[in-house]
Amino acid sequence: MSNIDIKPLTKKDFASDQLVRWCPGCGDYSILSAMQLALPQLGLNREDIVFVSGIGCAARFPYYMNTYGFHTIHGRGPAVATGVKLANPKLSVWEIQGDGDALAIGGNHFIHVLRRNVNINILLFNNEIYGLTKGQYSPTSRPGLVTKSTPFGVIDRPFHAAELVIGAQGTFYARTIDTNPKLMSEIFVHAAGHTGTSMVEILQNCVIFNDKTHGAITSKENRDDYQLHLEHGKPMLFGKDNSKGIKLNGLKLEVVNLGENGTIESDILIHDAYDEDPTLHLMLARMHPPLFPMALGVIREVRNTTYDELVESQYQNSVNNAKFSTMDELLNSGETWEVK
Repeated sequence: MSNIDIKPLTKKDFASDQLVRWCPGCGDYSILSAMQLALPQLGLNREDIVFVSGIGCAARFPYYMNTYGFHTIHGRGPAVATGVKLANPKLSVWEIQGDGDALAIGGNHFIHVLRRNVNINILLFNNEIYGLTKGQYSPTSRPGLVTKSTPFGVIDRPFHAAELVIGAQGTFYARTIDTNPKLMSEIFVHAAGHTGTSMVEILQNCVIFNDKTHGAITSKENRDDYQLHLEHGKPMLFGKDNSKGIKLNGLKLEVVNLGENGTIESDILIHDAYDEDPTLHLMLARMHPPLFPMALGVIREVRNTTYDELVESQYQNSVNNAKFSTMDELLNSGETWEVK
């Protein structure tokens, strides 16, 4: 068959024959659909794509993708994904985690795969709760939240995924929301093109145990004022008719209204996702309502040597400088004994 006869893949080609088993209304459905829309745009065969997951509601993802997949153990998805990528660097590897899976039992695996900059893609489904085990608080749950494991309210200070990524020298961090499948698909495609560990945090709703936890950002009433869609090289404008913007005032960010106090568009910060210095990226990632909008889109994207590249370089260097070319040469290189 010639290349002309090969039809491009579609969303339907990436949907498996398994019945999708998430609660009605769960944000995971939207994420799944966005991924199945994104993958045909990568121009890869299904056999060249692998999904790896740990334990949790999000971990069912590999079953619903018509690609290769591994459903592994709690928090250890990054380790398996690293092994897959090193064994076959040509594969597009996607690692799926919930906020509890990634940031609690899997915390060390999560930060070290970022530190090593393994060339894989991580999707972090953040609903700020343990959904599969029926509503216990997670490392991202907000103080005061009453759950089955915190009947008097959460007293822990929550992790912020962006802070962990940037603190672990992450080279790619993006944030999106489950109510915007178009933005999700665009970010998934963008992440796939990054060389190194791409980490995409998805603000996802658990309709059963933590409903509307991201409602301040996603509701129709608030989204104009509480969503800042970042694009590299463009001013940080938001609000209805882009009437608001983000300005740097000394060492702090502030929200300003265009036209007030002589503020014009040239006063607004321009987003630079490629800046090696993570200071402003961290400031943007930490913004949240009600004082600031939530930054969405690709917040940080820099290039650094990947773990895969270093492993391959080390291997080739060992081969080129090896004193022996065969196992027989090695075994006979020193003192030998004959066993009779």
